[in-house]
Amino acid sequence: MAIAVGDKVPSVTFKQMGSEGPGDVSSDELFSGKTVGVFGLPGAFTPVCSAQHLPGFVSNADALKAKGIDSIACVSVNDPFVMQAWGEAQNVGDKVMMLSDHAGDFTRAIGLTLDLADFGLGERSQRYSMIVEDGVVKTLNVEESPLNHDGSSATCMLGQI
Repeated sequence: MAIAVGDKVPSVTFKQMGSEGPGDVSSDELFSGKTVGVFGLPGAFTPVCSAQHLPGFVSNADALKAKGIDSIACVSVNDPFVMQAWGEAQNVGDKVMMLSDHAGDFTRAIGLTLDLADFGLGERSQRYSMIVEDGVVKTLNVEESPLNHDGSSATCMLGQI
């Protein structure tokens, strides 16, 4: 069953690249006492994710933060090295946290897995966005198709704050 508005996000550990290699980021620490814009997507370097979804959050980061978002997190079932390389290729800088859900723990816990084995990707994340306030989901937008991004875009999130 998928996570819903009003639910608490699960306690998991993401990986994020730092100056000394991959480090842990606990979801409890990430969401505690903050308003976080989270978006999940099927994969780094994939067409819709690279051409539209991630760039929209990068270009709208300042506007989202001006409306009360403390941080923006991109979550994908990819390893932290891939997430770092993708962030660098997309000129993300410090606008978006590039979080590796390396084993898919978060994605499974929120019930938003997507089987893309036929495309050579295996189990991945559905495309979604949510606003999380102090660990509780306030808005949730899940796309019906991984090729769609309008309902989970930064522009959509801006309208929900």
